[in-house]
Parts: sequence; structure tokens; C-alpha cells
Amino acid sequence: MKKLSSRFSIAVHILTLTAITEKNCTSEYIASSVNTNPVLIRRIIGFLKKAGLINVHGTGGTYIQKDISKITLLDVYNAVEVTEDHELFNFHKGNCKCKVGANIESIVGATLNKAQIAMENELRQVTIQNIVKELNKIN
Repeated sequence: MKKLSSRFSIAVHILTLTAITEKNCTSEYIASSVNTNPVLIRRIIGFLKKAGLINVHGTGGTYIQKDISKITLLDVYNAVEVTEDHELFNFHKGNCKCKVGANIESIVGATLNKAQIAMENELRQVTIQNIVKELNKIN
């Protein structure tokens, strides 16, 4: 099964770490937790900042811009993974002179749309606060 990029899971990691850390988190600090380099972290922070989920204090690090009980995983997904067309599945354009090519998108498209709606509904149910609560249960 093809996987999405790791931007989503890293963005959730960034928000969760920033939410539980007493001080503003630098990209170097976050990168050490994610086990990647700070350049990738800064790129993802840029997506999250553009979405209004976090902000940056110069070189002093990131901080949560929004109440963590209001940041859903769907917000995070939309910030880092969604393209302009907001569709999870990218459909090719078939040959309109072919029975399959002319009709496959309309036939399969409804199923793919239902799958996207189901995924979005699941992501909408979980907030960064839910993740922080689960982390706090771990000793």
C-alpha cells in the first residue's frame, strides 16, 4: 500500500511536542525529537504557520497559536498534505474514446469520495489535546 508523505505525522509530532514543552521549541530541539534534520522541521513549521496553527518567535522557537483542544488532525492534514483541489485521490484523465477511459472516474470516483469523507471524519474527531492526554497517561 502506498503511504502518504511523512509530513503529516511529523506535523502532529511538532504540535504535540510544542504543546507539552514549557518553553518555545526550536527547530533543532524538535528535530532531535523527530530524529530528522532542522531544515525539514522548518519547512513543515512553515506549513503549520501558514495554516495559523503555530507561530515562531524569531530564532526563539515555535509556540502554539491556537487552543490545542481546537486543533484537529484534519486541520493538521489540511495544513501539510492537501493540494489545491482538496482531493485525497488523484485521478488520471482517461481516453474519452475508450469505454473504460471515458467512464472510470465517474464510476470509481464515488467510492473514492466516500473513502476521503470517512478519513476526514475520523481525523476531525481527534485533537492535539487528545494526543497530549494519551501521552500524559504514559509513565
